[in-house]
Amino acid sequence: MAEPLSRRALLTRSLALGCSAAAMPLITPVTLAAAPWEHRLVVIILRGAMDGLDVVQPYGDPELAANRTTLKVGEVGGAHDLDGFFALHPGLSDLMPLWDKGELGFAHAVATPYRDKRSHFDGQDLLEAGTGFDAGVASIRDGWLNRMLQSVPGITAETAFAVGRDRMLVLSGKAAHSNWAPDQRVDLAPQSRRLLEMVYHDDPLFRDAAAEAMELAGTLDVDASAPGYGAALKGMRSEMKNARRAGQPDKLAAFVANRMNAETRIAAFSLGGWDTHSAQTRGLERALGKLQQAILTLRDGLGANWQRTAVLAMTEFGRTARQNGSAGTDHGTGSALLMSGGAIRGGRVFGRWPGLGEGNLYKDRDLMPTGDVRAVAAQAMRGLFGLSRSTLESAIFPGLDMGEGPRIIA
Repeated sequence: MAEPLSRRALLTRSLALGCSAAAMPLITPVTLAAAPWEHRLVVIILRGAMDGLDVVQPYGDPELAANRTTLKVGEVGGAHDLDGFFALHPGLSDLMPLWDKGELGFAHAVATPYRDKRSHFDGQDLLEAGTGFDAGVASIRDGWLNRMLQSVPGITAETAFAVGRDRMLVLSGKAAHSNWAPDQRVDLAPQSRRLLEMVYHDDPLFRDAAAEAMELAGTLDVDASAPGYGAALKGMRSEMKNARRAGQPDKLAAFVANRMNAETRIAAFSLGGWDTHSAQTRGLERALGKLQQAILTLRDGLGANWQRTAVLAMTEFGRTARQNGSAGTDHGTGSALLMSGGAIRGGRVFGRWPGLGEGNLYKDRDLMPTGDVRAVAAQAMRGLFGLSRSTLESAIFPGLDMGEGPRIIA
């Protein structure tokens, strides 16, 4: 009988899997489905909890600089002024022409109903399910994009494509879908991923080193003393390289654009790498580069159809208002949603700003949510596809109160 793994052995053999597999770019499903509309909707799930305060910087709030003593913000950090209060992180510099044309916008201080536990996996499940938290994560069976397809007569699902091991819950459900991978698949059971998340977040030493270790070494779940160890490790490194190549945003976005120029109208894929517990300046720059590349590839690939397209990039939760001792930020609550495309009313930051001063933060640590990220998605679908408010608040986002909400579709 094999000896049970000790905690140290588990950490050693699993180190390269990173702080949280949910935040890694290898688990990046892509899903698409056909629909009888001319408008197009692309949903990008940003896995790992994007720091909305760094991406769309409220530099007009003096408390931002006070909370980010070494994370440079505003013009000092190279950010681009948007409206005199908010500035765009320099990692998205190439998107500024879209802002100027009204094809880029943001909703700030938004979140799902998920609060306090700050688990990547639970947060992502709630984000993609589009439900409240009352029933619990275990009861989630389908996603809000799939329920949207189910609610419209005459829908013909063309295909649903996935890159990596994880499914895209946001499009899972009764509406037909399937998987697509440009290169290799990576298998990692959900139970294993959840276990690793708990282990690493309780151990900052391994948590902070894990993401980089994955890039350098690939999966180390192999006995170094076993015969053929060297060949096995070389093979795994090759597979990891192929998997990383398969997750490149330009490849995902180009495939999506090609299909959307045909019959596809709904698309969803994910980008990882947003879990910036340490060295946030470097990590966020890298993640933003992938997001920027994906959006520009969609624009170029869609051509004239870009004017009929809305792209929503959303994350499971935000990060703390104050930086930590590792020049990073920890799991928080409120964040920002990025929207782009010729179909949106861009050139503005939507939402009610709560402030970062004393008494304004959620639990005295996080950006206070003043809007529901589901309401932004609902407003987009209402404007793009003409769905009724009652359908959106009951069948697609059960229990959601859309409120008045901004009109985000042109």
